[in-house]
Amino acid sequence: MTAPHIIGLTGSIGMGKSTVAAMFADEGVPVFDADAAVHELQKAGGALVPAIESAFPGTTDTHGVDRKALGAAVFGDRDRLAKLESIIHPAVAEQRTAFLRDHADADMVVFDIPLLLEKGGHKGVDSIVVVSSPYLVQRERVLARQGMTTEKFDQIVALQMNDADKRALADHIIETGDSLEQTRDNVRELVKKLRAGLA
Repeated sequence: MTAPHIIGLTGSIGMGKSTVAAMFADEGVPVFDADAAVHELQKAGGALVPAIESAFPGTTDTHGVDRKALGAAVFGDRDRLAKLESIIHPAVAEQRTAFLRDHADADMVVFDIPLLLEKGGHKGVDSIVVVSSPYLVQRERVLARQGMTTEKFDQIVALQMNDADKRALADHIIETGDSLEQTRDNVRELVKKLRAGLA
């Protein structure tokens, strides 16, 4: 039995990556959501809560990790961010391995990873799919989020690889600037194409 073809799904903030991941799932492709895994590890009773409290005192409470407090503790500080990542990444990698084990009989799976290209995760996938939309669409989507400011948006974008560089590294690009129907058609088409190549 061959191992599943691993699709690395990524895209900058506000590009519609979560929507596209859900569309892959609708096409019967199992999706590993790295963000959801992090939430799981950081909720009340989560495996990483003690380690995070120890490294960043005062950032957890009875509900688990206080994401706002933790965000404030590491925001703009690369060393502290690196320390946090050294706690989170190995735990997420373990969950990803378990996910692969659980879906060993699938023809393909999706790893939905926001910083796939920034953190070198693309080396462990078979094909890279970048979700992309025009900058003004991206900006409008993100600024519509609760608590988002222009300054915060600019800082987040500055930490991420720019869209043009991501597109250059992609094996496939899913455009999300048009209608949802168009995006769904693009995903369906890509799944069909990949399945044909794997057959």
